[in-house]
Amino acid sequence: MSDRPTFVYVTFIQATPEQVWHALTDADVTAQYWAEHSNVSDWQVGSAWEHPRTDGSGIVDLVGTVLEAAPPRKLMITRTGPNEERPDGPGQVTFDIEPHGDIVRLTVTHENLADHDEHVSVSAGWPSVLANLKSLLETGHVLSQGPWEMYAEMRAARMARNDPR
Repeated sequence: MSDRPTFVYVTFIQATPEQVWHALTDADVTAQYWAEHSNVSDWQVGSAWEHPRTDGSGIVDLVGTVLEAAPPRKLMITRTGPNEERPDGPGQVTFDIEPHGDIVRLTVTHENLADHDEHVSVSAGWPSVLANLKSLLETGHVLSQGPWEMYAEMRAARMARNDPR
């Protein structure tokens, strides 16, 4: 990895490592907490994974390769746009699942981000997705509204004020 931006997010979930692993790797479950996408792969090292829309359009917004799969403790993938060529290679996402009693510490590390804009984007995206994942595993339901909607509204307000953060 180069000296590109990195994003790290840690959350604690009332679940077993096996439940978290299943939620990260089962396409039907991912479709619930990613809202408009799912994650599809056989999750074997070297296999491709895709992040297709669930609207039936067949559009795949992200692709990558499974770099490491050690159920139920660690999953590492590359992540990039389907036709994106990045001089420093694709982004890399690692999911570390650490049990502690009857809870799990889930750490998501997204490395080799292309630039500041991608860092801003994933800094809003990952917390939203992981909040939905946590809610789903702990209550059986995702949040009543998409957390990313709040970010989109805040971003629109900032842009209206000419504040590009």
